[in-house]
Amino acid sequence: MANADPDAPRAPLLLVTGMSGAGRSTALKALEDNGFEVVDNLPLSLLKRLLAVHDKTLTGGDSDRPLAVGIDARTHAFDAESVVSHIKTMRERGIDARVLFIDCAGGELVRRFSETRRRHPLALDRPAADGIAREREVMAPLRRWADIVIDTTDFSVHDLRRTIREKFARHRRGELTLTVMSFGFARGLPRDADMVFDMRFLANPHWQPGLRPLTGKDEAVGRYVAADPAYVDAFERISSLVLSLIPSYRREGKAYLTIAIGCTGGRHRSVFVAERLAETIRAAGYTLNIVHRDMSGHSEGVEAEGFALPDHGERLPA
Repeated sequence: MANADPDAPRAPLLLVTGMSGAGRSTALKALEDNGFEVVDNLPLSLLKRLLAVHDKTLTGGDSDRPLAVGIDARTHAFDAESVVSHIKTMRERGIDARVLFIDCAGGELVRRFSETRRRHPLALDRPAADGIAREREVMAPLRRWADIVIDTTDFSVHDLRRTIREKFARHRRGELTLTVMSFGFARGLPRDADMVFDMRFLANPHWQPGLRPLTGKDEAVGRYVAADPAYVDAFERISSLVLSLIPSYRREGKAYLTIAIGCTGGRHRSVFVAERLAETIRAAGYTLNIVHRDMSGHSEGVEAEGFALPDHGERLPA
């Protein structure tokens, strides 16, 4: 068999880990839907053997389908430092091995365990908060080493699936995945934003009765925002800065870049500017995703691994 081209892109190996209840199982299902081979809940000894086999497969050039391996603190003899060491070794050998960490705020995790009356796997006879604290300590090395962190504190199940799709559907080694996101400061900063621009200095269409029910995707709202004397100069400076930085992020090997555009509610100014910025970036030859986090005007909680949404939404199997 001919030797594989050492410079050819290889199928990535993705280790999917994170906090119990944060949405790891949902993320793995979404990855499977996007073409990954998925293996979950392996003992650590078998995980090491699987990684070794996958290592040989990749270096032999026989597989181009990515592999996602799920592992968490419940795994027998779990040792985060050992897992990190093995991933480092694979990277040194040129394997595209990455770590995805699904995180969530402690208070939200306590709420989910409380609502479903499930016990935390690391605190079967103690309050869930004790198990969460212990798990966060155990998982700290993987959290620090993670290439991608998705915080699901404010996510619905649909948000998590969409985020997985956006980050991994077209993933290839060496590519930079760009996302432009609009959001409302009233619902908090996006947790995965790399650059944040505040549009609250622009005239607010919310105070115009005829524009209030519309969004920044409507022409009338766009005309109103663009008529603000401060808009043109600000937009030109922002777009110039973004376009000048994207090549630098690529040179540094960053895989994902999220540019967040915010206003008060996330329906008007941020949506309009995000759409215009996305057009500018595409015109410069880049491919990107655009997400309007708060344009619908309501916020949902997360639903993952048997935890129900607080008010509405699809339930996942326990």
